Amino acid sequence: MVIQTHELSKRYGRVVAVQDLNLHIEAGEVFGLLGPNGSGKTTTILMLLGLTEPSGGWARVLGFDPVREPLSLKRRVGYLPDSVGFYGELTAWENLAYTARLNGIPPREAEGRIGAVLERMGLSEAAHRPVATFSRGMRQRLGLAEVLLKQPQVVILDEPTLGLDPEAAQAFLGMIRQLKEEGITVLLSSHLLQQVQAVCDRVGLFHRGKLVLEGKVNELAQRVLGGAYRIRLEAGAVEGLAERLRVLPGVNRVEPDGAGMRLEAAQDIRPLVARTVLEAGGELRSLSLEIPSLDEVYARYFQEVRHAA
Repeated sequence: MVIQTHELSKRYGRVVAVQDLNLHIEAGEVFGLLGPNGSGKTTTILMLLGLTEPSGGWARVLGFDPVREPLSLKRRVGYLPDSVGFYGELTAWENLAYTARLNGIPPREAEGRIGAVLERMGLSEAAHRPVATFSRGMRQRLGLAEVLLKQPQVVILDEPTLGLDPEAAQAFLGMIRQLKEEGITVLLSSHLLQQVQAVCDRVGLFHRGKLVLEGKVNELAQRVLGGAYRIRLEAGAVEGLAERLRVLPGVNRVEPDGAGMRLEAAQDIRPLVARTVLEAGGELRSLSLEIPSLDEVYARYFQEVRHAA
C-alpha cells in the first residue's frame, strides 16, 4: 500500500472535518476523492501531506508518517493544489530553478530536469516568459511540471482542472494517464465526475467527513443502482418478452424505454438476451450496453440520503 490510513480523523472544535477514515491506495493506482465542498477531501489531503495534524488515527504515505517524517515524505510526493502559486515576475524557468534549490537538487542536474519537464508540459517556448503572462491552463501545466521536477512516486492533485476550458482539461487528463503508465500513484480530488470516471481506477465518495462509498464505478453502480450493467434492446412487439427477460440470471429490472426495453443486470448478458428474443420469435433490431455513469451513482446516493433524512 502506497497510501494507508487507519481511523484518521480531524476536528476543528465541534466541527468534524474527517471522521474515522480507513483508506488504502496501491502503487500505480489512480484513486479519485469525490464529494461536495466541505465533505473532507482537502482536509484529508492536508493530513496526508503533513500540513495539518490529525485529531485521531494515523496515516502512512510510502511508509512515512506525515506528522513525524514530513520532509522525507515531501521529497517523494508531489502536490498540486487547486490554485497554484508562482512568482509572477519570474519566468517559468526561474520559478522551477527556485523550486529545485528548495528541494536540494544540484544545479547541473536541475538544469536538465527543468528542460525535460517544461518540454513534457509543452512549455518550452514559454520557458523564459514571466509567469504573470500565463493563462490558467499554462499555470496548471507549470504546476504539474513543478511536481514532476522532483521525480515523485506519488502525485496528489486537488481540483487540477477547475477553471480550465474543455480542451485544456482533456489534455490534463491525458497527462494523468501518462503518470499512471509510468507507475506513479495518483490521488485525484475533484467534483467533476465525468473526468474522474475517465481516469480513475477506483473512487471514494465523501459525505460529511466520512468515506461512505469506495470501489470501482461498476461496483458502486451495483451497490447504489442495483445493477452494474444496463442493456437496451429493440425487438419489435413480442408477447411475453418482458416476463421472459425478467427471469434471466442476474436481471434486476426490466422496464419499457421508448420503442424498446431497458434491463439492469449484474453482468453483461447480451448474448443471453439476444437468444431469448430469438427464441420468443422476435426480430432483434438493436442491442447495446450502457455502463452507468459516476454521475448517476452520485445523484442516486445523495437522493437516498435526502430521502432517509
